[in-house]
Amino acid sequence: MFDLDRWQEIFSSIRSNILRTVLSGFTVALGLYIFIVLFGIGKGLQNAFSEGFTRDAQNLITISTGKTTIAYNGLQSDREVTLNNKDYDAIINSDTEKVQYSTPRLSTSLMVKYGKESGNYQISGANQDEVKIENRKLLNGRFISPGDLDRRANVAVIGRMVQRDLIKNGDPVGKDVEINGSIFKVIGVFSDDGGDWDERMISIPITTLQQMKKSSDTVSTVFIAYNENLKPEDAIKYSDRLKKEIKTRKSVSPDDENAVYVNNRAEGLKDSFLFLFVITLIVGFIGMGTLLAGIIGISNIMVYIVKERTQEIGVRKAIGAKPKSIVALIMQESIVITVISGLIGVALGVLTLNLIGESLEKYFIKEPSVGWGLIIAAFFSLVISGLIAGFVPAYKASKIKPIEALRAE
Repeated sequence: MFDLDRWQEIFSSIRSNILRTVLSGFTVALGLYIFIVLFGIGKGLQNAFSEGFTRDAQNLITISTGKTTIAYNGLQSDREVTLNNKDYDAIINSDTEKVQYSTPRLSTSLMVKYGKESGNYQISGANQDEVKIENRKLLNGRFISPGDLDRRANVAVIGRMVQRDLIKNGDPVGKDVEINGSIFKVIGVFSDDGGDWDERMISIPITTLQQMKKSSDTVSTVFIAYNENLKPEDAIKYSDRLKKEIKTRKSVSPDDENAVYVNNRAEGLKDSFLFLFVITLIVGFIGMGTLLAGIIGISNIMVYIVKERTQEIGVRKAIGAKPKSIVALIMQESIVITVISGLIGVALGVLTLNLIGESLEKYFIKEPSVGWGLIIAAFFSLVISGLIAGFVPAYKASKIKPIEALRAE
């Protein structure tokens, strides 16, 4: 392996057969290059897809109500259906093991003032789990606590854009804002990947907002983040059961689809993840096909190389070269070409993905990349293939009698 004369002979053979060497190396480099770029783009699709579903909790069930369209149980149609605190408790307590996080929400738009600045903002009355449901990031302070709910405290957690609009200078935590004529102390500031609209929201304890609404117990929406261990089909059955129970509780016809709305992300996620799986499978199939094409290319070229060198092999055998030394020489040359070309293909593939960067985000491809584990596995599969591709024809050629090898054309 470390015979200096053999290495000199290998590099002499490479220099004297530039076209053959380039063709062999090009096949390897191209196979690895396309493999890395395709898998990188596939990873970029996964990243963009995952980000699109992380703005809010992925395992989310949203429950809201509307008007009835079917008369039922002695009640007329066109009846407004509303949820309240007891409904929320009944929904959550129906199967607590399936609930990871949950919050009722009462939403309204109110005038908010701070000093000389003012504006209408969306006020969300919720509990301490809203930060989990909305995947919010606290930039400063804290979120609503169970104690705030019990005390019906006048505290508020403001979005980043609210801070920018109203409290332009200094730390907003601890400062007082006026909401619909009542003074609230700012206890935290949050950011939200949902964008400016979600960051122009103010969260306060739902008990406080209900008290402001003439001691109402109304709930606009119920959010449930179900247990992440639930299979999509089980999560869908759970939400279907909740919908049936709510309709029964609120005297709504089972056939009325407009009075109670239950949206389960599992329904969309199941189809979306299946689509992503198919896309990833196609990309992987093409990538593996390209790698396989590279392996076949190496094999074909090595067969040609050995055939071309049949007379040379005959001369070597005639002057006393042993079959194993002939095999070792050809295999070493094959490995050298494969390793150098493979490294070039890897370098170009990784460089291409780095150059792409964020330029393809508008095409739903975000941060394309390939793990080094996959790259190393692909690289060594080509090196081993090159080794086998060189060994098989070299071994056959080493068994030819010198006289037959010298007669070959």
